[in-house]
Amino acid sequence: MPAQRKTVTEDDLIDLQGKVAIVTGGNTGVGYATVQFLAEKGAKVYMGARNEEKATVAIEEIEAELPKDTNGNSKGSVHWLKLDLSDLRLVKEAGTWFLSKEERLDILVNNASHPSYGPYKLQDGLLDVMVVNHISHFELTETLLPLLKKTAALEGSDVRIVNVSSLAHTRVKPESFVGVESINKQFGDSVGGYLDTYGNSKLANILHIKHLQSQLKQESIPITCIAVHPGPVRTIGADGFLNSVPFVGWFLKWVVGPLFFVPWRQGAATSAFAAASKDVATAREAYEGAYLTPVAKISEPSSFAKDEKLQRELYETTRHILTELGL
Repeated sequence: MPAQRKTVTEDDLIDLQGKVAIVTGGNTGVGYATVQFLAEKGAKVYMGARNEEKATVAIEEIEAELPKDTNGNSKGSVHWLKLDLSDLRLVKEAGTWFLSKEERLDILVNNASHPSYGPYKLQDGLLDVMVVNHISHFELTETLLPLLKKTAALEGSDVRIVNVSSLAHTRVKPESFVGVESINKQFGDSVGGYLDTYGNSKLANILHIKHLQSQLKQESIPITCIAVHPGPVRTIGADGFLNSVPFVGWFLKWVVGPLFFVPWRQGAATSAFAAASKDVATAREAYEGAYLTPVAKISEPSSFAKDEKLQRELYETTRHILTELGL
């Protein structure tokens, strides 16, 4: 078992020059810092984001801080990938566009997330939090999978797919993931109910990554699939959740929050480790289908996340939904 870490530094990551990565939700929070980590190691990173203005500002900030050579050039670079995870057809378009632009994809970090507070709503018959957190990332991964497999066949490759999940996945006990009803399941209109609904989508992230790893192993394709829980991070979503807590939200945000929540960079350490660490490169089998918690610790997810029946059901249900939509 790999040793427990206290932090992740650039020295822990492999050289990514010549490598290509995608990080969804990369213009803020954990995604932003994950883009930083990968670009600093020389990767060409696509920042998946819906809003071009926000993405442009974030890209300029990151690139201004990248290490420069003696000629003033950065090893890595950051580029905008127009990606609207609320619309499955636009997700397909984004993936197809990427395939037309790049000849390799070494790292896919499915990081973006719908907030953990409601109210949630149905859009085109599907629950918005499940669309953003699971179905859209599933569609993006499936669209890009041929290129990921092609890259994995190259000499010296080290291809990884990372799903950013949450400890909230342990809150839910799904009976099944059969049909749209299970995808659209909501757990009430309270703070706890919203968090459970969110947790259901985060459980889907782990079920997806474990099923995908199983499929790839059966095909003898050397792609490492990892799910991560980044820990409590002071993001816009975290602030929104604290604001949603009745009566004590202000106290939690301004008094407890600074003591409990960590900055973006620290919160992204486990994601960066999963995406590019030397340890994963040298001990790949130990990390295949793993669930990592801060900092970069192989941990046990809930028993439901390890349930192979649920993994198959979720895959089949998600695939059926996308087929019905013509995707």
